[in-house]
Amino acid sequence: MSAHHRQRPWRRPVLSIVATAAVAVSTAAYASGADPTPAGGGAPAPAAASLDDTYYEGALGKSGPELKSALHTIVSEQTKLSYDEVWEALKTTDEDPANPSNVVLVYSGRSQAKGTNGGEADNWNREHVWAKSHGDFGTSTGPGTDIHHLRPEDVSVNATRGNLDFDNGGDPVDEAPGSLSDGDSFEPRDEVKGDVARMILYMAVRYEGGDGFPDLEPNDQVDNGSAPAMGRLSVLKQWSDQDPPDAFEKGRNDRIFAIQKNRNPFIDHPEWVAGIWK
Repeated sequence: MSAHHRQRPWRRPVLSIVATAAVAVSTAAYASGADPTPAGGGAPAPAAASLDDTYYEGALGKSGPELKSALHTIVSEQTKLSYDEVWEALKTTDEDPANPSNVVLVYSGRSQAKGTNGGEADNWNREHVWAKSHGDFGTSTGPGTDIHHLRPEDVSVNATRGNLDFDNGGDPVDEAPGSLSDGDSFEPRDEVKGDVARMILYMAVRYEGGDGFPDLEPNDQVDNGSAPAMGRLSVLKQWSDQDPPDAFEKGRNDRIFAIQKNRNPFIDHPEWVAGIWK
């Protein structure tokens, strides 16, 4: 190991016209490159406010295991994709706001033509941010095709990350400026550290051992291997604090909502990370 390592019963809501319109506003802001969060903080953006009245109603006022359980119930209502359908979904969810013909690669930050997906050198492929070997869920419909944690990435960078846990430190990664890796962990570039943390924690809330899928949980270690665990939790919490949701991540959450019909609650409410994992 490297030296640096040392939950009112919920009912499925029907989204109001107001909520739908608010999501459209947030998506439009994403497309323009603007951040829909009010300058200087203050009241939540319209999408978050209306979603609290509808989508997140059953989670409000809860903390700890009660909050985690409520969010699990909410986000488990989703449309499930096949692994082939993920290709087209990512071309929408990760579209480059500056060039609609391209997608943005998560660790590399590179804007690349949508049509260059595949398995050849310098193609982009489907990166499982929660490594699919951590729980052995593979690419069958379920956690292996959940686009909340699937992102476009360069083939060779995807291979470098492999099934490594997340932590700080390591050596520079070719074709992924700002990213580092070593024998037991991967550190993404600063601009997506919070994105990575919130994807991992979404997976831990969504997949709790039901429907034949493993119970995924974060822990504070690396080298988790095939265990249904991903670390390092303390670092992921720091990353979520240091890199709050930006316009791209918020827009991506809205686009996934349109396709998969569920949301990543830690993008809409970053404070819920500390509300669950104290």
